[in-house]
Amino acid sequence: MDWPSGAFLETAMSSDFKNTPYAAHSVKQMIAKVREGNAESFGDLLQLYHNYLAVLASTQLDNRLRRRLSTSDLVQETMLAAHRDFAQFRGKSEGELMAWLRQILSNCLSHAIEKNVYAKKRDIRREVGLDTMAKRLDDSMARLAHIATDKAASPSEVMMRRELAAELSGQLAKMKDSYRDVIVYRNLQGLTFDEIAERMKIKSGAARMLWVRAIAKFKDVCQMDKNGDAT
Repeated sequence: MDWPSGAFLETAMSSDFKNTPYAAHSVKQMIAKVREGNAESFGDLLQLYHNYLAVLASTQLDNRLRRRLSTSDLVQETMLAAHRDFAQFRGKSEGELMAWLRQILSNCLSHAIEKNVYAKKRDIRREVGLDTMAKRLDDSMARLAHIATDKAASPSEVMMRRELAAELSGQLAKMKDSYRDVIVYRNLQGLTFDEIAERMKIKSGAARMLWVRAIAKFKDVCQMDKNGDAT
């Protein structure tokens, strides 16, 4: 599975970044600085959500699109659009910013489907596709939030935790490829172990055991960061 490395992944692996608390109020301050004309803050702000967008994109690209568009291509297109259109963003909070980025990603996905899958003529599937994809993106992040907990959360609790999705995505990006991919396939894409085995070219039983180990590691990583320990 293609996964963008980028400058943010290098930063996320550094000790300085891991020891910096992820606080919504600091994001508000960064948004305010960008509105004041601080271009450097804008670049830093977008990089915070690089892995978040990568996780979302990886859950939405089906086999038809993967042959024509990589995850990193879609993330880059989304971030370029966000940079170009930031003047249209009216929100102030992290939640509003994430919702705006999800909308941009949905638009980019819709355009990719238009270009690579559907015919150029008018198609009713394109009329409903954007709303459907936006819900799929939200649902994907709700499932990601569930991974780090021992019990299912209510919809309201998921909404309250959704701002943690960027942090959880960062933790997922730190894991080795096989662990990260099996979690994306199973928990975010909802594939069966037989389907995962086919994708990863391993046996179904091996896919199941890999997933069990990956989930245990992911919970450990999230708990260690919560306690302020090195990952």
